[in-house]
Amino acid sequence: MNPEMDTDSDQNHQETAERIDYVFKVVVIGDSGVGKTQILSRFTKNEFCFDSKSTIGVEFQTRTVTIKGKVIKAQIWDTAGQERYRAVTSAYYRGALGAMLLYDITKRPTFDHVARWVEELRAHADNSIVIMLIGNKVDLVELRAVPAEDAVEFAEDQGLFFSETSAFSGDNVDSAFLRLLEEIYDTVCKKALVCGNGNSNVADAITLKGSKIDGISGTDLEISEMKKSSACSC
Repeated sequence: MNPEMDTDSDQNHQETAERIDYVFKVVVIGDSGVGKTQILSRFTKNEFCFDSKSTIGVEFQTRTVTIKGKVIKAQIWDTAGQERYRAVTSAYYRGALGAMLLYDITKRPTFDHVARWVEELRAHADNSIVIMLIGNKVDLVELRAVPAEDAVEFAEDQGLFFSETSAFSGDNVDSAFLRLLEEIYDTVCKKALVCGNGNSNVADAITLKGSKIDGISGTDLEISEMKKSSACSC
């Protein structure tokens, strides 16, 4: 790689670290074992851990991207899918602007429970939160137990965006997260225009619409930095 490009990249990263235009909180939900922690690790660190254990409680990681000239810091929250931790998961929905709802394409029950997760999400989060349905583990297509058509039908009925991903291979992980962030950003801009205050704070001025997200081109988005943080600023 060209050394001059490396220098420019380092400078851009430093500038990005000093300027964050928006912070978007996104929650990742779904049954235990569907790959929530792995898809988060793939998006924020481009890693896959083969000996990953079930998440206990709640944790989050961040990644900063540039969308249409604005620096967006995505705080992506991961929580345990086990029933005994549901009290924890319901508490962390507050302030979420988007949600990634995962199921395992090789385990039909995880898809059958998706409707319950949507119901819980809409009960505890803002009723206009943007939701993306994700069929994970598409690399195990020979073990598929959930036809994509079933998921598409459910997503259309509920006004969700749908994609299939593989946290293992990384297929579609970036595009799924980035599409969600772009939709949130576009909605923020529309809300600011409606309110007549283009400088309004995201946390104060946002009302998101839980409608289907149109696909976007990956070239419209520039990955500027990957970060990890220890406290929520939402």
